[in-house]
Order: sequence, then C-alpha cells, then structure tokens
Amino acid sequence: MSDASLFPPTAPPARPVSPGLYLVATPIGNLRDMTLRALDVLAAADLVLAEDTRVTAKLLTAYGLKAKLERCDDHASNRAAEIAVERLKAGEVVALVSDAGTPLVSDPGYVVARAAVAEGLPVHPVPGPSSLLAALCIAGLPADRVLFAGFLPPKSAARRTALEELRPGRQTLVFFESGPRLRDSLADMAEVLGARPAAVARELTKLYEECVRGDLAELAVDPRLDAPKGEIVVVVGPGEAEVASAADADAALAEALTRLPPGEAAAEVSKALNLPRKPLYKRALELKGR
Repeated sequence: MSDASLFPPTAPPARPVSPGLYLVATPIGNLRDMTLRALDVLAAADLVLAEDTRVTAKLLTAYGLKAKLERCDDHASNRAAEIAVERLKAGEVVALVSDAGTPLVSDPGYVVARAAVAEGLPVHPVPGPSSLLAALCIAGLPADRVLFAGFLPPKSAARRTALEELRPGRQTLVFFESGPRLRDSLADMAEVLGARPAAVARELTKLYEECVRGDLAELAVDPRLDAPKGEIVVVVGPGEAEVASAADADAALAEALTRLPPGEAAAEVSKALNLPRKPLYKRALELKGR
C-alpha cells in the first residue's frame, strides 16, 4: 500500500462536536495556521474561556465566528473552572484558548483542565500552533530529549539557581523569555551552563520571523538581539557528559559494595557513571580485599 492511499484525496467533512472541554491551540502569529478542527470547535462552543477576551474576540471576528466569552487569566481561573464544570455537567461544549499557541504551556488554564479531570468530565486536545515546538524545529539542535523550563525567574540570583538545577541534565532545554530580560538571561545561561550551542527564535510565523544561532556567550552580546521585540523562545543544546573522577568511582563502588557483590556493584556503577565495567570490577575486588 502506498503512503498516498493512507490519506483521503480531500479533507474529511466536519464532525459534530460532542460535549466536553476542548483545549484549542490558536495561531502564534500567522492567522492561516488556524486548524480546521479548531474552527469547528470554536463555532460549536457554548462558551469560550479566554486569557484575554479582547484578543480572542479579534481572533473569532477574523474567522467570522461569534461565541460567549469568559475571562480565564491568572486572576480568574478559579471562577472560570467553576463555570466550566457547571456548563460541562449540563452537556455543553466549552473551549479553552490562550492569547496565542497551545493552552496550559506557560499560560493560564491548568486549573480549569484539572477541575474537569477531577470531575471525570471529557477533556480533548485540539493541537496546533506552539512556539515551543516551532522554535525547537528550526533551532538546529537535538530534539530527541527535551526539557521545557518555561520562564526563568526575573532576578539574576534566582535565575542562576534555577539554571544550576538544570545544568547536569543531558537534554536540550527550551525557555520562554521577554525582550528586556533576554541579554541578562543569556549571560547567566552562559555563566552557568557553559559554552553550549543555542538559538534565539522570535516573531515566529510572523513577517519578521528570526532565528539567531550561536553559543550562549556569543548570543549574549550578538547585536542582532539588541532590544528584541515580540515573543522569544531560547533553545539551548545539551551539555557534554562530565567524566567521573577516580575518587567519584571509588566512592560509588564503596557504597555499592555495602549492598552488592563486586560484579553487581561494578555493573551498577558502570551504568550510573558511564564508565567501563571491567576496570571497575577489578577496582571493586581491590576495595573488597582491603
């Protein structure tokens, strides 16, 4: 069977939208990124919960849609959750949107989704635009293991503490950041994480979309990032694996030998410290013979 036969020649017709809570992704810049299913859900919604009703009203108008809007930001999420649960229990369709992108990704709405789940009510994702995934795709960095860290603390001391916690990981890191804090954040990242490759993506899907690549220290002083505007995503590549010292290996072996025979102790430490097993086994026998 060819790949082409797996897909219909035309888009499938819209299906009736069943009652439930729908987490609807909306464009992060380019309005043509709205999905057909998102339009179906918003057209059928009895209520739309929005981070900013003014922003969502403009979005709906752009597609010729009208809906009952209710605010759901950090200050109104508890009330929005109560309203949503009441409407869902009445068999209605409730849509939750953020100002742009996928709801709950560093956006309000978690309280609403959690309340619906706790009540055993249906919750459905309507996937679509995401600045996190868009930036990751174009960064040119490994995407097989990724940790999304959201917004770092605004103060340098707290930011460095947060970065220290992330430093030992061997995965690509993704952060959101604001324009005024970008330089200081990049400088702190370079200081704490070291000379890792990184990319700064901004204005994704918009007219002035840009992705600036380099190591963290270079990006911290790159003139292309002077006074950046718009939504910013920073993608940082994984660091190099740290080689355990002989002292580290001895300490780990000594602890493992209190629980395991030499062969198993060597295997455990080999896996934990990414060291060859044979010399560890020899060293374990030496330590055991003391």
